[in-house]
Amino acid sequence: MSVLKKKAFAAIIGVSMLASMGTGAFAATKLQEIKAFLNPEIKVQVDGTYADLRDVNGNAIAPIVYQGANYFPIRAVSDALDVAVDYDEATKTIILGEKVEGTSIAKGFDDMYHTKDPVQTTYKGKDYKEAFYDNASGNRNVSFMLYPDKNYQTLYLQIAAVGGDLTDFTIKDSENDIILKTENVIKSENGLVTVKVDIGGVEELYIYGSANKDTTVFIPLTTSYYK
Repeated sequence: MSVLKKKAFAAIIGVSMLASMGTGAFAATKLQEIKAFLNPEIKVQVDGTYADLRDVNGNAIAPIVYQGANYFPIRAVSDALDVAVDYDEATKTIILGEKVEGTSIAKGFDDMYHTKDPVQTTYKGKDYKEAFYDNASGNRNVSFMLYPDKNYQTLYLQIAAVGGDLTDFTIKDSENDIILKTENVIKSENGLVTVKVDIGGVEELYIYGSANKDTTVFIPLTTSYYK
């Protein structure tokens, strides 16, 4: 997130917000009834551009005015600022930005090159249990999809090119056709490298690169993760 967006985020937090939580939260015993008003005249700007704040169902949002403060649903504001937001039901905690613990991309990964074969999931003596392993012959485009569903702030993708280099390695926000990260070359001699990319507010990722006939692309799914 840019410094300007962080400042905007802090400013909006300053006027306070309501959390968009599930219906189960309203059964909590500590809830207090209040009298408030909706004010559709209040607008929000992010980096000089008016934000179209909407709820999870796509409905336009008007802030609630209570005791002189404007309250916005936190998910609507986080979407406007491309900041991941999640809710931990067990601890009743709203999580903004990176989570402390990462979530492996192995969960829900679906691709023809997804393997659990120990012969293919082992790299330099370590078995990663699950991997993306593309050793197809010929010069080719290597690609796969990931679906963070706007739930995370950062992707940490581990990748190794074996037997040759991987070039023009790109991570793209496929829904908005925006390139988020490009590595001109991932060299075989560098072994397993980690590519870090900001994915706040991103629904789906298209990841691709170019490999020659001698290059195997290895991505350990269990140690590549979202935060």
